[in-house]
Amino acid sequence: MNWLLVVAGAAVGAPLRYLTDRAVQARHDTVFPWGTFTVNVGGCTVLGLVTGAVAAGAVGSHVQLLLGTGLCGALTTYSTFSYETLRLAESGARLFAAANVVGSLLAGLGAVWAGTAVAHVLWG
Repeated sequence: MNWLLVVAGAAVGAPLRYLTDRAVQARHDTVFPWGTFTVNVGGCTVLGLVTGAVAAGAVGSHVQLLLGTGLCGALTTYSTFSYETLRLAESGARLFAAANVVGSLLAGLGAVWAGTAVAHVLWG
């Protein structure tokens, strides 16, 4: 049963990642990978909310499997982040590459923190 929850979440997360990435990137005329940045920070926010809700006892482990592991696991993408950062550095856009690494790390950590903080306020 648990694996079906992960599969169901991933079935939504993967196309959501692709569609969001394309929609966001189409709105920016830059080499910076705004689409990947957006899905990763959004996924961190959702994961923070879900984890905080589980810790507060507001939702059960099934929600964590569905949304945390399945949806967020398929929505976020470390491999694409790594590839795009390497591509930026190799093409001479080293400032964008560094900004992607630092910005993604800070924004991702901040998003998880904010998500757990919101969950604490709502269900704490």
